[in-house]
Amino acid sequence: MSVKPLDIVSLERQAVQIRHEILETLACAGSGHPGGSLSSVEIMLTLYGHQMSHKPSDPKWEGRDRLIISKGHVSPVVYVTLANFGYFPKEELKTFRKFGARLQGHVHTKVPGVEFSTGSLGHGLAFANGIALGARMRGKDFKVYCLLGDGEIQEGSVWEAAMTAAHYKLDHVCAIVDYNKVQENGPTNEIKNLEPLGQKWASFGWHVFEVNGHSIKDLVAAFDALKDIQGKPSVIIAHTVKGKGVSFMEGKSAWHGKAPNQEQLAQALKELSAGGGSASGGK
Repeated sequence: MSVKPLDIVSLERQAVQIRHEILETLACAGSGHPGGSLSSVEIMLTLYGHQMSHKPSDPKWEGRDRLIISKGHVSPVVYVTLANFGYFPKEELKTFRKFGARLQGHVHTKVPGVEFSTGSLGHGLAFANGIALGARMRGKDFKVYCLLGDGEIQEGSVWEAAMTAAHYKLDHVCAIVDYNKVQENGPTNEIKNLEPLGQKWASFGWHVFEVNGHSIKDLVAAFDALKDIQGKPSVIIAHTVKGKGVSFMEGKSAWHGKAPNQEQLAQALKELSAGGGSASGGK
């Protein structure tokens, strides 16, 4: 059997735990990407805990829904989520970014549950389209999800893929944009403004949902609404906060790709235990 959907309260509790484990994994490695990992926790949990059909005991199960992590540098949230759902032992998280380990800095297909090795930005959506077209030719009806970063969608290849998905009416494709509005070198609206983002996707022929990306309730409602969308792909623009839940990381480009030291880790875990990372602060 595939994983049974979890209730919203259970997922909200798990989000706090996931954030703890992301930061502990990064501190152990001494490197990695906390900002986008912390901003996409609820997205990942809603996908694996509510929306997707998947079998941790059989990662290559033919009937599984596929998730392509186009923003491959957020491997910490991906690996921690997969470990929590039983794809591999949590103990392995201590090997993150270690020489010879399979938990590499960018997601890699050596890791059970990872569908596609990514890291060079702008490639994931085109790959998701290919999977969906192949599934249609073989008469399969699984969904294909693709997690994109907001800085990443400044890449022209993303919009070529967006046109392709609409042209072929790929209603089994759903893109999710982690819209935390801060990229590696600063605010996205200063580096290359994305607005009006929803109108852009709509003009390319997509059905658009916009939600608070830290509200699991809102994410569940958006994913549940996908079944009513036919003849066009869908995108969920998830408004999030970079470094969500840790005061000195929130909205800071400096924490795009830097691990906390032990003192910073202790402070971050204290804040999270006190209620950091709640659903507020998205859109």
